[in-house]
Amino acid sequence: MGFDPCPTAEPCKILPLGDSITDGFNVPGGYRIELFAKAVADGKNITFVGGSMNGPNMVAGMPFPKAHEGHSGWTIEQIDNIVPSPALNPKPHIVLLHIGTNDMYRSPNGAPNRLAALIDQILAELPDALLVVSNIIPFPGNNAVSTYNAAIPPLIEERAKAGKHILFVDQFQGFPTSELADGVHPNEAGYKRMAGVWYEAIEPYLH
Repeated sequence: MGFDPCPTAEPCKILPLGDSITDGFNVPGGYRIELFAKAVADGKNITFVGGSMNGPNMVAGMPFPKAHEGHSGWTIEQIDNIVPSPALNPKPHIVLLHIGTNDMYRSPNGAPNRLAALIDQILAELPDALLVVSNIIPFPGNNAVSTYNAAIPPLIEERAKAGKHILFVDQFQGFPTSELADGVHPNEAGYKRMAGVWYEAIEPYLH
């Protein structure tokens, strides 16, 4: 039997962790709406956990779990400050991490190192969970993004090779600027695109 982070008898607890793009700025619920819809359509049992709440009441004919840990305007360091507690207190089975956009215009220098420290904290606290880490979606006009995004896959690979339960997903590749509502945050189509990328990564682990 391979690695199996999700329980079979209860919903798999997914922690969406990040900034306003996780919160769902412009589209309350963000990528979580379509992610939940895909899981329901496939008969997978998931719920979201976290200290914040937003989104529609119903999705795909089911009550929508509105919890998340997305914080508008936050940097990697600010997320680091709530890890492990209170962010990881729900003991999620899967963590979806998309963070760094706010660092790109505030303090891009050292951002990969800050991300690595955050990742290591999560892995240490949740050794039996699956951590899925994304590069960041396009931020047109910001020259720091490509450098930051290029640094992420090697960080993930190094830890995966060491036996950690960690995956990289690419939310940047193929994301058209036409799916940004305001040059930073996705519109509805962009959030649906993000959901598809997350779902493809975690679907093999869901029950």
